Amino acid sequence: MSLVVYPGTFDPITNGHSDLVERAARLFERVLVAVAGNPGKAPCLPLAQRVDLARRVLSHLDNVEVAGFDRLLVDFARARGARVILRGLRAVSDFEYEFQLASMNRQLAPDIETVFLTPAERFAYVSSGLVREIAAFGGDVSAFVHPEVARALAALPRRAD
Repeated sequence: MSLVVYPGTFDPITNGHSDLVERAARLFERVLVAVAGNPGKAPCLPLAQRVDLARRVLSHLDNVEVAGFDRLLVDFARARGARVILRGLRAVSDFEYEFQLASMNRQLAPDIETVFLTPAERFAYVSSGLVREIAAFGGDVSAFVHPEVARALAALPRRAD
C-alpha cells in the first residue's frame, strides 16, 4: 500500500488529526491529507487557510502532502492514484457514521478500500467542533491544536454571550 488518502474538513486540524497522520505516515509510503471544501458544513476557516494550516502543522513529515478538494472523495482518490482511504474513529459513536460512509464509498468505488485508525487515548475526546466552540468563547485551545492553529483561531471573531 503506497498511498492513502486521509479526508476531512479539518476545521481546524487538531492534535488528534496530526496523531493519525503521523501513524499513517509510518504505515504507508505516502499520505495525502485531503481537506474538503464542504460548504454545507459552513466551516469557520476558509478552505485555503485550512489547507495552509494543515501543511504547516504536518511539515515535519516528508511523506505527507496536503491538498484541498471539492468533489466526491472516491473521484479525488482515484484521480490521485490512491486505492485506500483512511478514516479515524475516536469512539463507538463514530462507528455507525463511518461505517455508512465506507459502505457508500465501496458502492461507488469497489476498487478503493477504507481502513480505520483510532487516535492515541489522550486525543480520543478531541474534536474540531469542540475546539471551535472553546475558541469561539475565547478559551485556551493550546492543549488540543498546534500553536499555528491556536493563533488562527484566536484571530476569529468571538461569540457574544
